[in-house]
Amino acid sequence: MPRIAVVSIIDAVTEDLRRRVLAGELEPGTPLAEVEVADEYEVARPTAKAAIENLVRERLFERSAHKTARVVRLTPADARDIYRTRHVVESEVVRTLAREGRVPEGAREANRDIAALVNASPREIIEPDMRFHRSLVDALGSERTSRLYDALASEVVFCMSQIQGAALLSTEVIAGEHDELLRLIEAGRGEEAAVLLATHIGRAREKLAERLGGEPGPEAFAPGVGG
Repeated sequence: MPRIAVVSIIDAVTEDLRRRVLAGELEPGTPLAEVEVADEYEVARPTAKAAIENLVRERLFERSAHKTARVVRLTPADARDIYRTRHVVESEVVRTLAREGRVPEGAREANRDIAALVNASPREIIEPDMRFHRSLVDALGSERTSRLYDALASEVVFCMSQIQGAALLSTEVIAGEHDELLRLIEAGRGEEAAVLLATHIGRAREKLAERLGGEPGPEAFAPGVGG
């Protein structure tokens, strides 16, 4: 018999609010008062408050003392910090995997899914794109490294949703660079893989920083493997 996942009402409200933020339905700066969330989802106010607090912890919402929560509005500095933190973790991951020439099948599968979406809405690649990078991190086999990456995941996906919502990156380039990254890892060329990863992440970082009102760095204009 198939198993049905059982979630609490708080988890269900949290998940739907998260989905709406990442889909762009709730734009940066949108206020979310507890009473309004409670009325919309027909739940008790403490339930609405708990769901909002969950997303404050994930840094998708922000709230100062005695203020209404709002969807986070990233600054260029925020975007750069999130992507630089990603790079710190992922660059060491690709070097380590390359020393063993080990490519996780989950990463290959995720990139096949991205390539199949070349003519789809750019937003549709967010899930397999994140799955690709998470597969590499999880392949390290380190519970602590995976947990560290998980702590950053919501903010990374939030950044991806803004990048892909504005169609700032080509699906062909993303899939092409992923393919090349896996080839370099399998060949044991860890330093080259790390350099490519820096280009891959840096381009996204600087394009998003520009989208948020900043001056883009040169990485924004780096040519892509798949482009």
